[in-house]
Amino acid sequence: MNNSTQHNTTPPFRHGGKTGVGIKICGMKYPDNIVALGALLPDYMGFIFWEKSARNFEGIIPALPSSIKKTGVFVNETVANIVGKVFEHDLQAVQLHGKESVAYCTELKSELKKSKPAQSQTEIIKVFSILDDFNFDVLAPFESVCDYFLFDTKGKLPGGNGTTFDWTVLKDYPSSKPFILSGGIGLDEMDAVNEILKTNLPIYVIDLNSKLEIEPGLKNIQLCKDVINCISNIKK
Repeated sequence: MNNSTQHNTTPPFRHGGKTGVGIKICGMKYPDNIVALGALLPDYMGFIFWEKSARNFEGIIPALPSSIKKTGVFVNETVANIVGKVFEHDLQAVQLHGKESVAYCTELKSELKKSKPAQSQTEIIKVFSILDDFNFDVLAPFESVCDYFLFDTKGKLPGGNGTTFDWTVLKDYPSSKPFILSGGIGLDEMDAVNEILKTNLPIYVIDLNSKLEIEPGLKNIQLCKDVINCISNIKK
């Protein structure tokens, strides 16, 4: 991958203070599986609140280590419902996987700020889908209203399609804002992950989901452990 593009940013830090890239495991559904995965201490764990998803989460999220940021994933949901879920499940991050506008993100940010103490503001992650190309100009208006971008593979569903997009597209990423890399990443993609982390791209977190599953929402804990170990050993 071309790594000639320079970015005015320092390498991201994992929440435990370790220099490197963070790990997010998304699409969690079953309590015992959630607890077992939590013991592996990923940086983020994602819970999908979208009824059309096979990984739709219902019930109560079990207690997790405080270092893990619980992330609610939403698709074209109302601001009021998202704020409600943030409080119901004590979410530390919100991932917007639909066609949410800049105005929507601005309103959500404002409502969350009013609702939560300043020291524990909920992160806003805006998802953009990519296949073979992407117009990065669309990102600029979102810079001030989102904490991170997430790039996923464009497919039939908003996420969890199990395929990777052409990562070379990211060589044209124009921003210093850290982003999350997602889309069909599993053990077989670790060499490619290693290569892209050698670039100057401000990759903050690697997002994992369908490639680590026994069935939708049920993660293979040993496979998760293997992938987490692989990513943790990569030095940016």
